[in-house]
Amino acid sequence: MSARSVRAGFITFEGIDGAGKSTQIAHTVSLLEQRGCAVLQTREPGGTPLGERLRALVLHEPMHLETEALLMFAARREHLAERIEPALQEGRWVVCDRFTDATYAYQVGGRGLAAEKLVTLEQWVHPGRQPDLTFLFDLDPAIAAARMAASRAEGDRFEREQAVFFERVRAAYLERARQCATRFHVIDATASPEAISHEIGDVLAARFFS
Repeated sequence: MSARSVRAGFITFEGIDGAGKSTQIAHTVSLLEQRGCAVLQTREPGGTPLGERLRALVLHEPMHLETEALLMFAARREHLAERIEPALQEGRWVVCDRFTDATYAYQVGGRGLAAEKLVTLEQWVHPGRQPDLTFLFDLDPAIAAARMAASRAEGDRFEREQAVFFERVRAAYLERARQCATRFHVIDATASPEAISHEIGDVLAARFFS
């Protein structure tokens, strides 16, 4: 089936830092482009000039939990309005590093934001818009921390959190995947990059191009 006969998809990548998302995002964009798809690669928080400024605040400035969540959704509203929705309407695929599932995992699971507040924000900011497919890179936080320590001297204020924080984040991600099982594909992030790339290719082919 050609790319021209397939509706453009919205694909997100989720997981704690150190799980190996970045390499696989680039691989996924390449796979889609090989099929003739026009692709927007983007990230959250960020994705727009305003969103990137809000990202810097969220990652580096101390703030109240609810302020943090509101800034995340402010950046997301701008991102959707300025980049994601226009791209999809133009028939371009969107491959995004994190979306609202990350807010559920980090702010609700990790920090303890009331889940009903996230639901309200989600319904307000993107009612009816969810990713078509979400790859969740699942990894033991201890392994992720070892990978991060080997590659970075100092992380942002999320990356500097204690192990118990990332255990809560991981549990929240897995719970979200159970709640939205038809949308999520959970990947064992301890597998080799080559094996993960092959798995992603198979899932894309089956989900969108079969």
